[in-house]
Amino acid sequence: MSVRRLDRETVDRIAAGEVVTRPARVVVELVENALDAGAGRVEIEVTGSGTERIRVADDGRGMSDDEAALAVERHTTSKLPDGDLERVDTLGFRGEALASIADVSRLTLTTNDGGARGVRVGVDDEASVESAGRGCGTTVEVHDLFHNRPARKESLAAPATEFERISDRVAAYALLRPGVAFTLDHDGRRVFTTPGSGSFQDAALAVYGREVARESTTLTAETSVEIGDEEAAVDLRGLLAYPSVTRSANDHVRIAVNGRPVSVPTLRQAVERGYGSLLPGDRHPIVALAVSLPPRAVDPNVHPTKETVALRAGDAVADAVEAAVSDALSTADLRRSADVAMDLEAALDPVDSGPSVLGDAEFVGRFHDLYLLCAADDDLLVIDQHAAHERINYERLRMAVESEGVPSADLDPPATLSLSPGEVAAVESHDDALARLGFDCAPFGGGTVRIRAVPAPFGRVADPESLEAALAALREGESADWRDDLLADLACHPSLKAGDTLSDDDAAALIERLGACEQPFSCPHGRPTVLAIDEAHLAQGFDRHPRRG
Repeated sequence: MSVRRLDRETVDRIAAGEVVTRPARVVVELVENALDAGAGRVEIEVTGSGTERIRVADDGRGMSDDEAALAVERHTTSKLPDGDLERVDTLGFRGEALASIADVSRLTLTTNDGGARGVRVGVDDEASVESAGRGCGTTVEVHDLFHNRPARKESLAAPATEFERISDRVAAYALLRPGVAFTLDHDGRRVFTTPGSGSFQDAALAVYGREVARESTTLTAETSVEIGDEEAAVDLRGLLAYPSVTRSANDHVRIAVNGRPVSVPTLRQAVERGYGSLLPGDRHPIVALAVSLPPRAVDPNVHPTKETVALRAGDAVADAVEAAVSDALSTADLRRSADVAMDLEAALDPVDSGPSVLGDAEFVGRFHDLYLLCAADDDLLVIDQHAAHERINYERLRMAVESEGVPSADLDPPATLSLSPGEVAAVESHDDALARLGFDCAPFGGGTVRIRAVPAPFGRVADPESLEAALAALREGESADWRDDLLADLACHPSLKAGDTLSDDDAAALIERLGACEQPFSCPHGRPTVLAIDEAHLAQGFDRHPRRG
C-alpha cells in the first residue's frame, strides 16, 4: 500500500485509544483537569467498574460558554503557554482528553466561570449546548464508557478490580496533594474523604487510618542540583511511615513529580535506600513524597498516558531524595511498640514423615541468639534459626492447604484493619481466594476492613495484619506461583526472629524438624538455612593439620 494521510475520524479514534484505556484513565484525566483549574475540592463518584458512570466535580475556575463548547473539540487546550513544551507547569497539556473521552462515551460537561449562570455541553455523537444552573467550577459526567468499543469493554477486568485501580489512583492524588479535599464514593458508599488541610498526616489518616498517621513523620527539604550549566531548585515535601509500619509490596511508595503521581523507579529506590537497614529485607515503606523541579528539568511525554517521566540530572535528584529521607528518619522516634509473638509448639511436633537428614547433628551452642551451632561428623553446621523455622512453617502450611485448606480461627470481637482504598477494593475482588486462605473479612466503611476470622496455621492464630501480605500477593496476579509466595509470607510472621532465645531442647528439636523437610537447606524465600564449615577449613585457618580418621 502506498503512503497516505489518515482521515480525521481515524486520527481521532487513535488519539482516543492512547488516552482512554480503562475507567481509571478517565478519572485521572478529569482529576488532573480539576487540579489544573485550581480546585480546592474534588469529588469523585463511580458506579460499578466505572463504565456505567463516572462523575468528577470541582470548585475550581470554570469555563465560559464559548470555552466549554471549544473544550470538547480536538486539540484544544488552556495549558500550553505559546506552544512551548518546555515551560508547561500544569499537570498536562493534552487537548484531546475531553474529546477522547467523549469519543468512547456519553459525556456531559457542566461549568460556570463565576457568572450568573452556567452552561451544559452534552456530547453524544454530536454536541449540544444549553444554559444550566451551577456554582463556580466544573462537573463532568461520563456514562456508558466504551459503549461503542465492545472489544475494549470486554477486555476490562472484573468490576471490583477496575474500581481497585481507580481507588489507587485517587488515593495517590489525595496523599500527594494534601491541600486539596478529595472525596471518593463507590456505588453510593463513601470510600474515603480527606480534609484538604495541607497536612500529609491528615491525608494519611483518611486514606490509611490512625496507625499510619500516628506512626509517621513529615519530610521538608530544599536543595539544588546542577542541570547543564545552571543550578535547579529541588523541593521535597511528604510523609514517611516509621519502619514499624511496612507493607510487603512496594506500591505504597507514592511519588509525585511537579504534582502528578508518576512511576520513577530511580526515585522509589532512592527512598528505600534512605531507610537503609531500618527496613526488613522483604518489607517496603509507606511513603508519600512530592518532588518539585523546574519544568525544564522534567519531560512528561515519555509515556502515552504520562504515567512516568524522564528527569534531567536524575541521579542527582535521586541522591537528594535519599539524603532527605535519611535525615528525616534520623530525627524520628522509631521505637517499635509491639512485642513479637512466638509459638514453637506446633513447629516442634515429632517428625513423622521419615528420617531427618540432620538427625546426626549434635547441638553444641548458639551465637547471638540467631545462629544455632551443631557438630556433624567433620563439619561445623551454622543454622539460621529464623530461616529454619520459616521453612518448617511453610511446609506445614502448604501441606494443610493441599489437604483440607488453611484452618481458621474466629476473632471475638472481630478486628479492624486500616487499608488503602485499593486494598479495600481488593478485599472484595479476591474474596474467594482470601476465604481459601483462612480469612473471613469484608469492607467496613471508609478505609477500614472488618476481619472476623484469620488463618490459624501451625497451631497458632495469625495476626490480622497478615491480611496485608495476602492482599499484596493476590494483587500481583493469579500467576502459577502466587499461592506459594503468599504461603511463604504467611509462614514468615510466626517464625523466630533475631534475639529470640531457644532452650537447648527446643534448639535440638528445631534442627531435627528442619532435617525432615522436603527442602531443608533453604527458606521459602530462597535464602540458605544451613552453612557447613568443614574441619579442614578450620585447620587451615589455625595453621594445623586436619585430624586423620
